[in-house]
Amino acid sequence: MSATAAGVAPFTGDRAESIEMIRDSARGLLGSDMARVRKLRFTEPGFDPALLRQMAEAGWIGLAVSEDAGGTGLGQAEMVALAEELGRASAPEPLIGCALSAHLLAAAGEGELLGQLLAGDAVVLTAWQDRANTLSLAASADGARGFVLGAAGATHILWPVQEGGRVALHVLARDQVEITTEATQDGGHLGTIRPLPWSGHGPGRHVADDIGAALTEGLDRAALATAAALLGGMEAAFAMTLDYLRTRQQFGKIIGTFQSLQHKAADAKMQIALTRAAVEQAAAALDEGAPSHLVSRAKARASEAAMLVQQACVQLHGGIGYTDDYDVGLHMRRAMVLVPAFGGAALHRRRFMELSPELEDA
Repeated sequence: MSATAAGVAPFTGDRAESIEMIRDSARGLLGSDMARVRKLRFTEPGFDPALLRQMAEAGWIGLAVSEDAGGTGLGQAEMVALAEELGRASAPEPLIGCALSAHLLAAAGEGELLGQLLAGDAVVLTAWQDRANTLSLAASADGARGFVLGAAGATHILWPVQEGGRVALHVLARDQVEITTEATQDGGHLGTIRPLPWSGHGPGRHVADDIGAALTEGLDRAALATAAALLGGMEAAFAMTLDYLRTRQQFGKIIGTFQSLQHKAADAKMQIALTRAAVEQAAAALDEGAPSHLVSRAKARASEAAMLVQQACVQLHGGIGYTDDYDVGLHMRRAMVLVPAFGGAALHRRRFMELSPELEDA
């Protein structure tokens, strides 16, 4: 069995050390206190702008943006490690959405707004879809677009538009759009964005003629980062569950000694290991410029495994796991929001079948 298939990171030496340093940095900044997450639920913007600025100052938003464009110039393996820690902390900050916008702005050569985003002076999110569970760009240039996590905190919106067979990029300031929000299961929100009436060629300010390839690549990166966040949430919930199984007593015995519970925990551990292998292999493939079908495999597996593992963790806690006061439920609610983000399991299974070179040659 290969190192990747076994769930071991496929990196050694300096690269492995760099990834571990990012993990340590993320854990130090995010902490492990879920009280912060609870305090932010059902508020707007639903995240801590000051912490998002700290993330930007730490180089997280521009982690995979080239140094020439003002970013950190690291790879997808580092971004995956960071996203995993975000998921482990159930952090509501829209870092993945901001990283997608940074990627598009860098491709467009829009240095001024990119600099503001990377410095934490702007919160730039991308509105690209007009229906759920799709990776396709909205058909209309001026119709409503939705499913933007953390939209209430945005200072700017990126608005890709089909123009003459290409994908142009426009930037809209906050006062050029109407944003309505809908609460999500984790206490955050999804935003629906409508551009206000404009004159000229398309909404807002035109900044690039063709970012189609960058949008496709950026959505791949965002889908993989979301899979990694789901992985981090699974591992955090599972660690809490193991602690509970080792300490909770029933009928005079530690419940972790009950064989039926051991079987359920073993199934959850297997799902986590398979997800880690898929996510890390996809990150390594993206860094090597390989086809993106591995991203779809990772997102499909993470989306399915997350719900299986989170439900198992809640059940293994018994009645307390179903209460809102217990932290394991926060991870399950976060997973319910992230599973459909950037495409759910069914979409990515279909996409894997379409893109897989092995299947094409069969």
